[in-house]
Amino acid sequence: MQGTQSRTATKTRVLVVDDSGFFRRRIVEILEADSRLEVIGSAANGKEAIEQVARLKPDVVTMDIEMPVMDGITAVRHIMAANPLPVLMFSSLTHEGAQATLDALDAGAVDFLPKRFEDIAKDREQAGQLLRNRILAVAVRPSGSLAARPPAPRRVAVSAAVPAVQVGRGQFQVVAIASSTGGPVALAQVLTVLPAEFPYPVVVVQHMPGTFTPAFAKRLDQQCAVRVREAGDGDTLEPGTVLLAPGGRQLTFRQAGGKVQATVSDGDAALHYKPCADVTFNSLAAVYGGKTLALVLTGMGADGREGVRTLKQQGATVWSQDEDSSVIYGMPMAVAEAGLTDQVLSLRDIGPSLVKATGG
Repeated sequence: MQGTQSRTATKTRVLVVDDSGFFRRRIVEILEADSRLEVIGSAANGKEAIEQVARLKPDVVTMDIEMPVMDGITAVRHIMAANPLPVLMFSSLTHEGAQATLDALDAGAVDFLPKRFEDIAKDREQAGQLLRNRILAVAVRPSGSLAARPPAPRRVAVSAAVPAVQVGRGQFQVVAIASSTGGPVALAQVLTVLPAEFPYPVVVVQHMPGTFTPAFAKRLDQQCAVRVREAGDGDTLEPGTVLLAPGGRQLTFRQAGGKVQATVSDGDAALHYKPCADVTFNSLAAVYGGKTLALVLTGMGADGREGVRTLKQQGATVWSQDEDSSVIYGMPMAVAEAGLTDQVLSLRDIGPSLVKATGG
């Protein structure tokens, strides 16, 4: 992975930002249990965070959202404008927390974790390891992916500069997208390019808590010309409509009365990801087979690879996001290294390529 060799000899330097002294001390204790991490400073509000970032030049910042003097979202905007670096937000798993976290991601934060560790792990050690791993993951990233991210336009001119794509109109019947870390911003950039008359249904699996997906679907629906909604049990796939897999559940599809209907269930309790792209992709393979265009975007881990393998065995087309535009080059790398990708595209080219490929 790009940048790995340059970091192996030095520690990842972290700035911890939270208005609670108790929480700051807790995070410092957790992070410094890993010899690869070094907490170089702390701040009690967004204004102090901006000053500390400029002075200390950390590799990663952990940031609370609600703080006095200056909130975390405003601080992220200032940091990304002056000293871009990975910012990991701490969020509450509430409707209000979801809205604020999505605002923080739009402002430039790369990822988030629940502030209540018991929401993400069964014990303190597991939660600590998850936090440490997440910080190390976001610290190793291509420099180009930290560029300022303006809101994606509702429509763009699809020019000849868009790479030639290996799929044509009528060659597929559904678009399936998988994403994780960095996915909310990437999905907005892809989906806002699609016209209202986009001729195929779109299925999206984004790793996200169940309290977040309704707010995320609503936000995308407001931004996009295509319709976007959180998938419900019994929903049918329709052209120009995006169904977002509900957080904490599994989304599969089946033929029913000449239509393709969604099934939302708890699924296998042993599965690590809920929703899981492999589960959704495997079900689409059973319904659509090779008439599927699968896209694997930025994210940690390898979810989607085995589902893509099933799709490829039936002749489906697969695109993956390139390393330079990925926040975390994990999921798309897993697909590419397995030899399952037909086309590797920069994020800025994926939406226009979809439009060009479908004649939209």
